Amino acid sequence: MDSKPSDPAHAPGDWGAAPEGGGDPAAGSVPAAPVAVKILVAGGFGVGKTTLVGAVSEIRPLQTEELLTDQGVGVDDLEGVEQKSTTTVAMDFGRITIRDGLVLYLFGTPGQDRFWFMWDELSYGALGAVVLADTRRLADCFPAVDYFENRGLPFVIGVNCFDDGYDYTAEEIREALDLGGDTPVVLCDVRERASGKEVLTTLVRHVLAVHQAESGGVAAR
Repeated sequence: MDSKPSDPAHAPGDWGAAPEGGGDPAAGSVPAAPVAVKILVAGGFGVGKTTLVGAVSEIRPLQTEELLTDQGVGVDDLEGVEQKSTTTVAMDFGRITIRDGLVLYLFGTPGQDRFWFMWDELSYGALGAVVLADTRRLADCFPAVDYFENRGLPFVIGVNCFDDGYDYTAEEIREALDLGGDTPVVLCDVRERASGKEVLTTLVRHVLAVHQAESGGVAAR
């Protein structure tokens, strides 16, 4: 399930409305700087973070994967992902142009405990996060859920539906993770770009709803 897509490069601008005019240099106008939105992709080891970033990115994603070696025996927990031979040691990075003037930057976090010290740096300035979950190892996403809840960063749960995973419903996942009623849970296949797009679209809508609710609360006071 965590294999890389054969062709991660995609044409920009195919996520939303057709790009609108950004200025004609020949006419002397200067296009406005694009709005950059930072999104994190987090979760446990081997849950599919690298695959998701690669599947949706319009550029060839930056990956920092290294081979697993004997030095990791007794340190890295490979239960349930015994076939995995590489691991992200820093981050994954991808880019999506939603429309003219709006660009989404994706940062995939490392999943192993020994690399968690990098999360604070990666999360700086992020608008929201996707927490990927594997039903075979659901507890592996608890640290990511706790991390974003403690920092008040909006997030959604993307349940990566592995072929040999358990057939839980979104509500069963919500109950197992003790999530609030407003946190979206999306069943997905991170190998498929359309499925990854749905997860990210759900996150953006959730972030907008959270900020609108907060703005309404401030106005009411």
